[in-house]
Amino acid sequence: MARRIGLGRGLNALLDNNDDGNQSAYNRTGIETEIDSKPVTLSSAKNKTGDIVHLPVEKLVPNPGQPRKNFNETELQELAESIKTYGIIQPIIAANAGDGTYIIIAGERRTRAARLASLTAVPVIIRDYTDQKRLEVSLIENIQRTDLNPIEEAAAYKNLMDFSNLSQDELALRMGKNRSTVANALRLLKLPVEIQKNIEDGKISSGHARALLSVTNTKSREKLFREILSSDVSVREAEKRAAVLNASEEGGKKNAAGKSGAKGSKRPPEVDAMEEKFIERLGTKVVIEGDLNKGRIHIDYYSMEDLERLYEIFCAK
Repeated sequence: MARRIGLGRGLNALLDNNDDGNQSAYNRTGIETEIDSKPVTLSSAKNKTGDIVHLPVEKLVPNPGQPRKNFNETELQELAESIKTYGIIQPIIAANAGDGTYIIIAGERRTRAARLASLTAVPVIIRDYTDQKRLEVSLIENIQRTDLNPIEEAAAYKNLMDFSNLSQDELALRMGKNRSTVANALRLLKLPVEIQKNIEDGKISSGHARALLSVTNTKSREKLFREILSSDVSVREAEKRAAVLNASEEGGKKNAAGKSGAKGSKRPPEVDAMEEKFIERLGTKVVIEGDLNKGRIHIDYYSMEDLERLYEIFCAK
């Protein structure tokens, strides 16, 4: 059985280097501070990789495969103030673009903050990466720092899968994630653009998004989306409303089928009434098969959270 590789070792698991004793801090002007280190000059970067070099900030360019698209301006300014005081403790990782510039692999946020702090140069470790490895490192760095919003993370997963021709299982193993985690993230990309934008902006959570995904009818999903935006609807309440909407949809189909079939129903009206009460009480699809003397009750759930909610209703003391 293949051993799962998690993210516990940090980026070192991908970088394959031992730079822990070779890091230094750079102050506002880019001059090395108290931490003992001997960074090499820019000219030596042409022949050596893995050493810390001193690069002008303008030589660093964003990685086109950078998963993170949104950078909070307030947080960047706070980081810039910290850099003015303490310098850049962890070097940026970059790859030589071959045209005099260097593509940022890890540390775009630090680079942006360094510009705000008016640094003229920053510490950089130069790596020689393939496009695939460059994308993986950028993705993992952001995931480890929880820098990505759910949509950015989902898009990064999809890009890596497409670029490297990976299955969900292979991607999950590469990222040290459960397959269900990757699958749930990718499902967010099936939502309409407007809903995705609200997830990116933090107006609704990924939990709310999963509840929306469980709604089968497009109009019902839009209705629930507006309710979540306009009022303080918890994730659990959203899941409950989603289940009720699905149950109503199923009920409508069943009624339509009944009208087009034989007249009347052999099931006692008391059973119909009880079924409706079950749906209202449990907030999910419930179907009673049988009569007043014998039968079965089918109760649907649409997520782990939904199952736990039903468990609490039935089993909590």
